[in-house]
Amino acid sequence: MMSVRRVLVTGGAGFIGSHIVDALRAEKVDVVVLDNLDPAAHSVRPDYLRDDVEYQWGDCRNVDDWTAAMAGVDAVSHQAGKVGLGVDFGDVGEYVDHNDIGLAAGLLALHRLGFTGPFVLASSMVVYGEGRYACADHGVVAAPPRSPARLEAGLFEPQCPHCGADLTAKPIPEDARCDPRNVYAATKLHQEHLLSAFAREKDVRPVMLRYHNVYGSRMPRDTPYAGVASIFRSAYEAGKAPRVTEDGDQRRDFVHVRDIARANVAALLSDDARGAFNVASGTPRSVGDMARSLGRAFGYSEGDECWPVVTGHYRLGDVRHVFASSHRMNHELEISPEHSFDDGMADFARAPLRQSVKPA
Repeated sequence: MMSVRRVLVTGGAGFIGSHIVDALRAEKVDVVVLDNLDPAAHSVRPDYLRDDVEYQWGDCRNVDDWTAAMAGVDAVSHQAGKVGLGVDFGDVGEYVDHNDIGLAAGLLALHRLGFTGPFVLASSMVVYGEGRYACADHGVVAAPPRSPARLEAGLFEPQCPHCGADLTAKPIPEDARCDPRNVYAATKLHQEHLLSAFAREKDVRPVMLRYHNVYGSRMPRDTPYAGVASIFRSAYEAGKAPRVTEDGDQRRDFVHVRDIARANVAALLSDDARGAFNVASGTPRSVGDMARSLGRAFGYSEGDECWPVVTGHYRLGDVRHVFASSHRMNHELEISPEHSFDDGMADFARAPLRQSVKPA
């Protein structure tokens, strides 16, 4: 295991970044945080900031702010950026600005500084687009985008591009073809490409952690950029039934934020981990399963007024099934999840979230 003394965590005041900071400090690693406390994610200064961490309040889109934060740093965990599907395509400029330009500014700063340490990037499962599918007759195939006509008819399963049969979802490995289906996904894949290009020219070990559906304490609530778990929890707290899109059977991999943090620390401290890793529980669940498990944690049961409502509605930017093969994470990072699905949801039902934020 390599000796990392001081790590820069960008976005270290945010949801995932702050848990990475906690996990690094538990390993006695010094941490500096670069964060701009974006008002789209923070309504107030978080109360979980640590006294034993250096916080630099700056913007990742600014090369000088990166340069100032890099003093004495020998590894980087880049978590800053804009997440989620957002509102609509009108968000395109913001996503490209925060994600693509933010990383480009950082890599330019590191280029000028001659940085040679490991660089861990927060990527996402959204780079895959639809997940991995197999046809009974044609084997593994690339699922084409689902047509609005089929979605409108309540036919949600992707079809084989060769014979039109419904496909069977499979765990997706890291070497699967990437096919981003929305603006956020496109920026995350471009970030991977930028980091790979930088690493090819420099003696830098690049690690792209493709997070699956992360949940846990410190998530932002009541914002279009929050995850579905946070949106459902806000509904329960308001005494309302969560509204589940499609038929509720779309499958994801819900992974606890502390397991995400453990994967980041393992990647930073590894001697040779490089490339893309799915970071996931390895146990897929449907969105409906998640809504019901969270509801039970709140004390609700089927028939209650607040029990989840399956709407049949859809969003064209959504994909049907995407869940991970976590083999590489388990064997190369030597990380296995510590939080089971139901225990994690019970924990999440009680966990503190960040205060409500109105979209910027």
